[in-house]
Amino acid sequence: MASEQTIDGAAAIPSGGGDEPFLGLLDVALLAVLIGGAAFYFLRSRKKEEEPTRSYSIQPTTVCTTSASDNSFIKKLKASGRSLVVFYGSQTGTGEEFAGRLAKEGIRYRLKGMVADPEECDMEELLQLKDIDNSLAVFCLATYGEGDPTDNAMEFYEWITSGDVDLTGLNYAVFGLGNKTYEHYNKVAIYVDKRLEELGANRVFELGLGDDDANIEDDFITWKDRFWPAVCDHFGIEGGGEEVLIRQYRLLEQPEVQPDRIYTGEIARLHSIQNQRPPFDAKNPFLAPIKVNRELHKGGGRSCMHIELSIDGSKMRYDAGDHVAMFPVNDKSLVEKLGQLCNADLDTVFSLINTDTDSSKKHPFPCPTTYRTALNHYLEITAIPRTHILKELAEYCTDEKEKELLRSMASISPEGKEKYQSWIQDACRNIVHILEDIKSCRPPIDHVCELLPRLQPRYYSISSSAKLHPTDVHVTAVLVEYKTPTGRINKGVATTYLKNKQPQGSEEVKVPVFIRKSQFRLPTKPETPIIMVGPGTGLAPFRGFIQERQFLRDEGKTVGESILYFGCRKRSEDYIYESELEEWVKKGTLNLKAAFSRDQGKKVYVQHLLEQDADLIWNVIGENKGHFYICGDAKNMAVDVRNILVKILSTKGNMSEADAVQYIKKMEAQKRYSADVWS
Repeated sequence: MASEQTIDGAAAIPSGGGDEPFLGLLDVALLAVLIGGAAFYFLRSRKKEEEPTRSYSIQPTTVCTTSASDNSFIKKLKASGRSLVVFYGSQTGTGEEFAGRLAKEGIRYRLKGMVADPEECDMEELLQLKDIDNSLAVFCLATYGEGDPTDNAMEFYEWITSGDVDLTGLNYAVFGLGNKTYEHYNKVAIYVDKRLEELGANRVFELGLGDDDANIEDDFITWKDRFWPAVCDHFGIEGGGEEVLIRQYRLLEQPEVQPDRIYTGEIARLHSIQNQRPPFDAKNPFLAPIKVNRELHKGGGRSCMHIELSIDGSKMRYDAGDHVAMFPVNDKSLVEKLGQLCNADLDTVFSLINTDTDSSKKHPFPCPTTYRTALNHYLEITAIPRTHILKELAEYCTDEKEKELLRSMASISPEGKEKYQSWIQDACRNIVHILEDIKSCRPPIDHVCELLPRLQPRYYSISSSAKLHPTDVHVTAVLVEYKTPTGRINKGVATTYLKNKQPQGSEEVKVPVFIRKSQFRLPTKPETPIIMVGPGTGLAPFRGFIQERQFLRDEGKTVGESILYFGCRKRSEDYIYESELEEWVKKGTLNLKAAFSRDQGKKVYVQHLLEQDADLIWNVIGENKGHFYICGDAKNMAVDVRNILVKILSTKGNMSEADAVQYIKKMEAQKRYSADVWS
């Protein structure tokens, strides 16, 4: 039977039995005390010699085990003597991670906290939170898509939007997660912060806004550093005792677990990989066979893949413009390296068990499993580690200079932030690189598994139409691979995984996928004209759009003009789907405007072509109420295109700049202006 050990646990000495003991009871007792004392002294002096002094202790959380109904966070708070609840709205896991860090830190400020998923809670209980002394609700909310709440925060968002409840007495604070390159930057957090106040709640600290395009980690710790003193001041609490690093999960090694009870990469249900059954979704992906995996680039040293996935028999449906999500697997050589750096046996079967028995999240990922499976399937090992990870890694350094380097980068000092930016972010160091370069840091593998974020599915715009390909989903993806300032080669997790998935002969190669619905849609009336702007792989959803319009034309239906602005570097190298596009032009289905930025001395982009076509664009969206679509880079291209559109509307539509901006907002509301962009 597996046993659990604590850091300062004492070993028991087994006693033997006999009819006539050689020593009396008193002798045995004295001897045991002497042996125990000698052992304690020896171990203590040895520990002092071998271990560096730690300013923080890593210990399990003390929790209350009182049971409470699953969706009542109020009962859980009362049963365990807590007053802080941190809700998260998270699509990629960052919002949940920030919520966990806040709840964990509450102990320092005499506010025991819990993390809560609003989707799993009865959010009307917010009305009762004021009945708990010194109670506080914090919301870490990401904005997703076109200014939407995340899936798990949707019901809560709709509840406070449509309801008119009285939240007087509720103390709250909000931190938002967004990206400034998107038009609806932090829209959800801004709205929730304002709406809670309108409903009578009391804002304890100002709204925090995190920008993922810059340094969201810096935004969060800067906000958090001012948040806690404000909370202490509000409640009259003496804050900020000695910081204690607390393990959220305890390790249980399980060598005796039967093989058929061990998770091997399943997202939720055990054996869901072997026993596939619908419905297929984010917790139950479909293993889709790859039918085609071919290179689209004709030269230039970069790679772009065209992949065709079969969804036959899955009962999954999609429309042109939807996304397909794929669960990737980490690079096996990186996993092996991480195991070596942590001196770990990767085939050990283990579970990490939440020390907070009231939490609905019993494990950080499916358990029991092996370290190899966890690092392959469940953990984001190539992500840039956030500062709290560095802080905890520092405790395992035997070299004081290296320990101080990690602590400094985890601090909020200007020097520390600058060092984190240069040494971690700019150098693109992941956990493996950090342990390679900080040679005295050798953390236990189970703590690394606790600290790393969950490996997230990767989303791709579907580049096919279900009208033409009802049982296939097409993906267009550029292989991510680049050299870092430290001379290492970093590779994209998903695209590297896909690149190696080549169908050969009769043997099927499968990847776990599910479909995510999108608002990126063709007009309901096929005769409506459309303008599509999609350089590079931004072409993907428009390939599906054009396929669909060609299909409708072939059926004899009237189809409006379809204008595509496509751009790439060189016609001879990265002009993807060239023959298809040219064929659609010949058939009269497509009006193609192509920009090859490096085929002439002066670079030409899709933005330049749009500026030249002011009359055409005004005719489509101003006079004929057509639809306008953008897909691709959010940071530069999408912003430039929107600005050009404002300019065209102003000049051709005789509007002021403010009116032109309002015109686009009205188009958005009517679903006539849509963007599917990424940063």
